[in-house]
Amino acid sequence: MSRPRIAVTSSRGWGRWLWWWCWLSLTRAGGRAVRLRPGHAYELDRLDGLLIGGGDDISPTLYDAELDPAVKVDPERDQLELEALEHAARRDLPVLGICRGSQMINVFFGGSLHIDIYAVYEAAPKMRTVLPKKTVHVTPGSRLDRILDCRKCRVNALHHQSVDRVGQGLEVVARDEHGMVQGIERPAGTYLIGVQWHPEFLILDRGQQRLFRRLVEVAAERRAARGEGPLPAQA
Repeated sequence: MSRPRIAVTSSRGWGRWLWWWCWLSLTRAGGRAVRLRPGHAYELDRLDGLLIGGGDDISPTLYDAELDPAVKVDPERDQLELEALEHAARRDLPVLGICRGSQMINVFFGGSLHIDIYAVYEAAPKMRTVLPKKTVHVTPGSRLDRILDCRKCRVNALHHQSVDRVGQGLEVVARDEHGMVQGIERPAGTYLIGVQWHPEFLILDRGQQRLFRRLVEVAAERRAARGEGPLPAQA
């Protein structure tokens, strides 16, 4: 059977480097990554799974907060990802959210965000690195715990926003040492996990790479359950 097709969301004009790292992780995990971005035709019905990637901030208007002119947002990407998440929910597709993607999952399910984490977590050091320099604590017995097999993990950090009010049906399953939300999941139903860090950059960490492998495995399982054969060749 051909590889399950996983959409990776990104911005219209930039984010290629984030896309390539996700492509690499999904390819190594046995998936077939396709870039999903505004301004380019896409067929959601062809997808077997969804990865909401990193990028600009989510518009605060989506969770009833005021828009800060100093914050860079991407409304057309917001709309694309909300549509993709709605489609994934209807078809019961597996979903992985990375950084902005984790935040978008939370907003989709009715949650809200801290617009500036350093205004809330004043003791947290300002950290922006692709290297695993942040410690996160994972909830024992959670889906994330079973995948990572690491309850005290070292991860990277490239964000200045985080989950505030948790969306309906979601649970917080990882926090850093300052209490900041670092991981969310839906405990019931098909695979749906959001992590605040970037596992695609932790290419040598087997636990982090299992996030992609499990996404691909569930995508293949859901496709087989639907009785779908190999995907047609793309024109």
